[in-house]
Amino acid sequence: MQSLGAGPPRLPPVTLILGGARSGKSRYAERLVEGVALSGIYCATAEARDAEMAERIAAHRARRGAFWRTIETPLALPCAIAAEAAPARPVLVDCLTLWLSNLLLAGHQPDEGASALCGALRAAPGPVVLVSNEVGMGLVPETPLDDGSRSLSTNSANWASTASCCSAAARPLATQKTLSSSPMAACAARLLRIFCRH
Repeated sequence: MQSLGAGPPRLPPVTLILGGARSGKSRYAERLVEGVALSGIYCATAEARDAEMAERIAAHRARRGAFWRTIETPLALPCAIAAEAAPARPVLVDCLTLWLSNLLLAGHQPDEGASALCGALRAAPGPVVLVSNEVGMGLVPETPLDDGSRSLSTNSANWASTASCCSAAARPLATQKTLSSSPMAACAARLLRIFCRH
């Protein structure tokens, strides 16, 4: 977070939160926003495709409380960011990985989606916090869809472009949570470019 003189802390224009499955990245992102604003917009990209996901979605909603206004954005994420971002009302996107999977399932081109997302992030008038799985560092997926999603997430140059739109990045870990900042997302870009080389 940034602070101007003695003023209150504020979020960078775009923050990228990377973490493994069940690493606490969503709660960490929520706390970032709750620490600097009076309310926030929660862009939820998950769809309840099975009982386990429905249970997880319900638990997330119950945890968030009245601070958040939730918008379901399984596909139209760039439009939601453009419509809802405001200087005093940060937008939290949870998460980019599920959004990519939704695009694939709907037959959309993920590269076009990434380009639209970058445009929305650059034009957003208020802070945006993006949550994404740190894919490529865990198990090899079992299904063609999951493997395709993993490959696109780790290898597509457009996902490096998405990182280049970010002003800060964080990796919540079990024992430590850190937020690093640098102009025009140098930190976030480095994180994703590590994967995009492979």
